Amino acid sequence: MASFVRLVKKPVLVAPSDPTPSTVLSLSSLDSQLFLRFPIEYLLVYASPHDVDRVVTAARVKAALARSLVPYYPLAGRVRSRSDGTGLDMLCRAQGAGFLEAVSDYTASNFQRAPWSVTEWKKLLLVEVFKVVPPLVVQLTWLSDGCVALGIGLSHCAIDGIGSSEFLNLFAELATGRAKLSEFKPKPVWDRHLLDSAGRTNLGTHPEFSRVPDLSRFVTLFAQERLSPTSITFDKTWLKELKNLAMSTSQHGEFPYTSFEVLSGHIWRSWARSLNLPAKQILKLLFSINIRNRVHPSLPAGYYGNAFVLGIAQTSVKDLTDKGLGYCADLVRRAKERVGDEYVREVVESVSWPRRASPDSVGVLIISQWSRLGLDRVDFGLGRPAHVGPICCDRYCLFLLFAIKRTP
Repeated sequence: MASFVRLVKKPVLVAPSDPTPSTVLSLSSLDSQLFLRFPIEYLLVYASPHDVDRVVTAARVKAALARSLVPYYPLAGRVRSRSDGTGLDMLCRAQGAGFLEAVSDYTASNFQRAPWSVTEWKKLLLVEVFKVVPPLVVQLTWLSDGCVALGIGLSHCAIDGIGSSEFLNLFAELATGRAKLSEFKPKPVWDRHLLDSAGRTNLGTHPEFSRVPDLSRFVTLFAQERLSPTSITFDKTWLKELKNLAMSTSQHGEFPYTSFEVLSGHIWRSWARSLNLPAKQILKLLFSINIRNRVHPSLPAGYYGNAFVLGIAQTSVKDLTDKGLGYCADLVRRAKERVGDEYVREVVESVSWPRRASPDSVGVLIISQWSRLGLDRVDFGLGRPAHVGPICCDRYCLFLLFAIKRTP
């Protein structure tokens, strides 16, 4: 029997608590990419005390939201397309972020397993109740065992993973009273012009945007199959074994591999083996690479726009499955090492209007690393979350902290 989630109050828009600039801000070329036009949706579950005052807690969270929207006032605006079609802007008129309060018969134990379907937890963030979905929506849901689920949706066009973590930690600190806006660091920085096109014409080769032959009808092959979420735990022992295996099968591994390199390579290789694709099919592994300190000069602390490019590892099914884990980990490592200032500037030009390059979907596996975002520290006065994961995940493989009960 499906669990229910029911709103207990009318959805509201929460405006910044103090006056904020009324302006139109340009989103960067990286922000405006077509493949980023979806929300980042977090689910945080707190094992709160049974005697928590729901009215007081909801009011405290709502007030903290209003205060956090003062320095992050663009998140109270609305994303819109430019009339000339060159990209996106943020219209800032203090329109407000969405806030909802609900009850459910879920308990905290429901989140100790993967969801039965990719959409099972969608009602924990009911963004569709708003005619125009704000860049930020927060839903506070009281669970039947006294615990609390906090669903948070953020427009990916407006903010990336690192930026969203910085925002959520400020939001939470304001809710507990531990922080003052005047003292909190880093201060949020817009400055999207730093990642705009400079009109370069001599661009290098960027295979993340190239098309490969679809020898396996990859796009349609699994269209009729229902996705089944799963969750697999890799503890320190397993990671150590993977690192040793990668070193023993590598021809180029002069230095120990990172956990990300070996785990990404192992999952990519296992995924390829499971699909039974033609040996000559080219497969790609895509993952985000933070560029804040890879460009010159570095982006300022507090920059919360999309400051990442896609790293890409690419090879044939045959090589991926037949060669050792070291080969796969090497491909991931080299993908990371390629990204420097010149590489980033070329990507910016490639995705800018009128080129608008975008990743292909043929033979692609996407990995997103949430384990270093610091989401496990987001404390709204209810303690640290007992669960951190996505509301819905039907397109990525997510890396989450081992100490957190998680979903794929």
